[in-house]
Amino acid sequence: MIPKAELHCHLEGSVPPELARELAARNGLELPANLFGADGHYIWRDFLSFLDAYDRVCGVLRTPRDFGDILYSYLQRTAAQGAVYVEMFCSPERPKSLGIPYAAWLGALVDAIDRARRDFGIEARIIGICIRHLGPERALALAQQVIAEPHPYVVALGMGGDEARFAPADFAPAYRLAHENGLGCTIHAGEVVGPQSVWAAIRDLPVTRIGHGVRSIEDPALVEELARRAIALEVCPGSNVALGLYPNRAAHPLARLIAGGVRVTLGSDDPPFFHTTLGTEYDEAGLGESVLRTITRTAIEASFADDATKAKLLKGVQS
Repeated sequence: MIPKAELHCHLEGSVPPELARELAARNGLELPANLFGADGHYIWRDFLSFLDAYDRVCGVLRTPRDFGDILYSYLQRTAAQGAVYVEMFCSPERPKSLGIPYAAWLGALVDAIDRARRDFGIEARIIGICIRHLGPERALALAQQVIAEPHPYVVALGMGGDEARFAPADFAPAYRLAHENGLGCTIHAGEVVGPQSVWAAIRDLPVTRIGHGVRSIEDPALVEELARRAIALEVCPGSNVALGLYPNRAAHPLARLIAGGVRVTLGSDDPPFFHTTLGTEYDEAGLGESVLRTITRTAIEASFADDATKAKLLKGVQS
């Protein structure tokens, strides 16, 4: 089995239907029957209905234990697929809205990482992710919280949400603060919006990675710039196809980005919603074993883990 590493997955988006039902029952809640198909998968038709399904699943989360159980479950599943390292996007916004203190939420995630390492031999870290359409002030507040209550497992600041809202430069104060305090920086860009979104991100923010970034392929000069600066793209083909960016995996620009010298990694984004897994992304990438092993090494090198952890992981994935 090829060793794998993942840099792009959302905590709440990783909840499989069976775990969503379990958490709902535990918290005395009920999920609507029309959320699930006959095969047990989540049902959604377009981007808006996907967001609605996502929010319904998130609605069953009530306690710190719930968040920790999600992370532990995901690490268990990906370890079985050969994963040695995962960086998970974790937003403090939802637990905050539930009245869960940051320290309690983070403690549950840290415990999940420690248990998964002990039980499955997988390593994991946390990226504190802000929500773009909530605005720059909320992003800055998140960065300030992460810095005020530091933990070695919280290694970076990221940003998801509506890519068409606000400009990357609007978030420069949050990213500058994170960068100056030793955190890594990544941002979703070049997914729904075209190459200009990536240009703005790499021009105005101290990012070394781009979440998705696949539409960079539409601008040869941008492909050259990404390669020159060794900026890694967190590529999620299954997500891109499911959301209609590309009609199928054969049309996806993954191979062309690699041919252009861009550093790429493979991620699953919101795997149960897109009927994928990290293992599926590797299996269906259409790439040979040598290239896939290189992708794993790239992911570890581009990760925000400390140097000692990187060295240990790289030693374990040498072909």
